[in-house]
Amino acid sequence: MATTSFKKERWSLAGATALVTGGSKGIGRAIVEELASFGATHLNEAELSRCQEECNSRGLAVTVSACDVSVRADREALAARVRALFDGKLSILVNNVGTSYLKPAVELTPEETSSLMATNFESWRWSFHMSQLEYPLLKASGRGNIINISSAATSLALPSLPVYSAAKG
Repeated sequence: MATTSFKKERWSLAGATALVTGGSKGIGRAIVEELASFGATHLNEAELSRCQEECNSRGLAVTVSACDVSVRADREALAARVRALFDGKLSILVNNVGTSYLKPAVELTPEETSSLMATNFESWRWSFHMSQLEYPLLKASGRGNIINISSAATSLALPSLPVYSAAKG
């Protein structure tokens, strides 16, 4: 396949390490798989066992760790685990935190609305703190990169996602 050949010839993340928050499903999961296919080693959160087993069975080197990024102590513990696992060096930090409910706004419960707002509006603060925690490891790698995942919904309101769009914007 040309794509596989292209990846091997053009791009390599061999020896790189990556932390992907929200990496067990959706966009985060796709990022984990793509980075691993280029040779990076990953640490991701949520639905851990299944994600790790599926990736490892395909020959992708993935390590997992549970972390509620909305909890400061969990972020700090994750940073310590990353430091220990990756010998004090981190090449890539992907801040990927968000959630949504795919249903009309009139069908959202008050709890769902609160959850959407809290997660999507506050995620910038959690991502900033993760970046602060991982900065020494990113610097130590000599090639540290931070990628913050956002959404087109920050500037384009979607009819089925009004609360999500408001929080992201």
